Amino acid sequence: MQSSAVWLVLVLAIIGANLPFLSNQFFLVFPLKRPKGWLLRVAEVVVLYFVVGGLSLSLESRLGQIYPQHWEFYAVSASMFLVLAFPGYVLRYLMRRVES
Repeated sequence: MQSSAVWLVLVLAIIGANLPFLSNQFFLVFPLKRPKGWLLRVAEVVVLYFVVGGLSLSLESRLGQIYPQHWEFYAVSASMFLVLAFPGYVLRYLMRRVES
C-alpha cells in the first residue's frame, strides 16, 4: 500500500507540473480571451504544487502518522516539482514548430 501511494504521488506530481504547459486554457477548464503568458503559467504551477502537496499529505495521513517537515523539505520538493515541469516547458517554449 505504501509503495503504491508513493508512485501515485509521483505520477500526480509529473502530471501536475506539466499541466500548465499543455493548453492555453486556465487549469484546462476556463477559456481565456488571449494566450496564457508565462506569469499565469507560473501561477498555475505554484497552485498545482500545493494541490499535489495536499493530496500527498492526505495520503500520508491515511497511511499513519504525519511526519513533521521543515523548510528543507519544502525547498527540495518545490525544486523537484520545477524539475518535473521541465518537459512541458521544453515542449511549449523550446521545441521548434514544424510548419507544413
